[in-house]
Amino acid sequence: MLPVNGSSNDWVALTDRTLDVGAAYEWALHPSCGAVVVFSGTVRDRADGRDNVTHLTYEAYEDKAIARMGGIVAEARRQWPAVVRVALLHRVGRLSLLESSVLVVVSSPHRPEAFEAGRFCIDALKVAVPIWKQEEWSEGTDWGTGAHDIGSVPRS
Repeated sequence: MLPVNGSSNDWVALTDRTLDVGAAYEWALHPSCGAVVVFSGTVRDRADGRDNVTHLTYEAYEDKAIARMGGIVAEARRQWPAVVRVALLHRVGRLSLLESSVLVVVSSPHRPEAFEAGRFCIDALKVAVPIWKQEEWSEGTDWGTGAHDIGSVPRS
């Protein structure tokens, strides 16, 4: 899964396919950049008050999620204009332990901008993108305990 437009410096996607961390890193490499920051959120075996989580299932309001993810990338570019490439990728469907559910990859000439933009992207995604997770654990199945109303894309 690579961006549809290979010349674009933005890669925003929801997919039911495995997120390829290496491919996202390779895509973000650019001759003008000395920094590539990769964040991969993975499925772990516990959640708040729930031990022995066996898998997660993600659902999204796809059209709105893609639009919001694009807005997050645009805002990151506004705040950190030196950023060259930004990937914001999220899985939907059933994920097993250790699988990546979300990838944020940012390249820039220097590390401060890459780290700051990457942190902004994942934090904004959690607040502003309509994606929900259902957890299955040894005692049952239910929606994630950290659910909240969907907010707008944060601006500085």
